[in-house]
Amino acid sequence: MRQVPEGETCRLRKDEGVSRLEGVVIDLERHSAEAGWDVPPRLFALVEAAELRRHEPALAEELGISPGADSIAAIEQPPLPGSDAAAIEDLLGTIAWPARVDGCALVLERIVLPPEAEADLPGEAGDLDGWAVEHSRREDVRVAVGVLRDGSRHSVLRLRRHDDDAAVLSGPDLVPALADALAATLVPAGLERPDDPEGPHDAAGPPAGDAR
Repeated sequence: MRQVPEGETCRLRKDEGVSRLEGVVIDLERHSAEAGWDVPPRLFALVEAAELRRHEPALAEELGISPGADSIAAIEQPPLPGSDAAAIEDLLGTIAWPARVDGCALVLERIVLPPEAEADLPGEAGDLDGWAVEHSRREDVRVAVGVLRDGSRHSVLRLRRHDDDAAVLSGPDLVPALADALAATLVPAGLERPDDPEGPHDAAGPPAGDAR
């Protein structure tokens, strides 16, 4: 587990007039941007910093969370297995978080095509991924999405051809399907997920998602 360095992320940005969740998501994307492009998806557990210090003081100390911190700690998880082959939404469907995790966030890159590109879609036997990669009007984007158990959500989107902090889009519903998939991982055991009539799988352990 690794928290994104405080000071770069996980701060309450009172001076910018944004919520704590917005600040965390914005900072996670900016922190990820420092690593450049063509990076695998990154999943984070979101935990109240004060609660983490109260229940796991040694871990909080290791992560550099100061006493009295009014922030949300973003703890990076191990790489998602199969993220280079399976749809990210399918992988998220295998995750259930422990109750002490207050939310989660995901940073990933995607290829976006204009609506008119659908007319050129290859047939059933065609290589859809290869077609998208080679399309002349493709747009590479990085999205960061965060959700909390209280229903709060926020997302940011950066275009590769406008790779500048000032050009990053920000809002609660930029990628609603991905936000819904993340929110489903927070459904308590015993309740039905929208896409899983059997409910979420049980999870246990430290503030890290249990992928199975």
